[in-house]
Amino acid sequence: MQRIAYGGHPSQFGELYVPEGATQGAVVVIHGGFWHQRYGLELGRPLAEVLVADGFAVWNIEYRRVGGGGGWPQTGLDVLAAIDAVDLGPVVTLGHSAGGHLAVWAAKHSARVVGAVAQAAVLDFTKHVTHRALELCTEEQFAEASPAALVPIGKPVICVHGDQDEDVPVAQSVEFCAVEPQAELVVVEGAGHMDVITPGTESWERCRASVVRLARDC
Repeated sequence: MQRIAYGGHPSQFGELYVPEGATQGAVVVIHGGFWHQRYGLELGRPLAEVLVADGFAVWNIEYRRVGGGGGWPQTGLDVLAAIDAVDLGPVVTLGHSAGGHLAVWAAKHSARVVGAVAQAAVLDFTKHVTHRALELCTEEQFAEASPAALVPIGKPVICVHGDQDEDVPVAQSVEFCAVEPQAELVVVEGAGHMDVITPGTESWERCRASVVRLARDC
């Protein structure tokens, strides 16, 4: 693993994992934590380790968060800058919770992103988690920051969500997939919010398979 800075702020860096031998694609891992400073890219390391063993180049990124120089649009712009900073060719974004928001948002705005796997993602700032979204941006910015307001995304999006998620309701993914023409919904029975980023769970295996499928089609 190699740490690479993509800007001058302490949070503008990522960890690059490169497999031995030929790669089968590239993945940008975007951690969650409701965009807050207290959560960092260590959440993405277990996923990166699995994916690099699968033969993917993996770019596990950090970004400016609320309480550490982030907010909107800085947080989103950091994700785009990070994607551009390392030339891995076409990439699939894999993001959890608030990172799922950023993964789908980046798919809309970056030509390098060929598709997104949204893990228990925040997709509509106007419903269910509005009070948390307002910590990232103002209500006036919802139209530019909320993925539901940006439909069609123009890229395939696979939404993997547990039906027992108490942090981000599964309705976020269900309702997004109902209006996004290239979205696919995967609901995992009995799964909670953290299962999608816990290697060995059914939820994680569904995410892993989704990454493989999107990378294969790019």
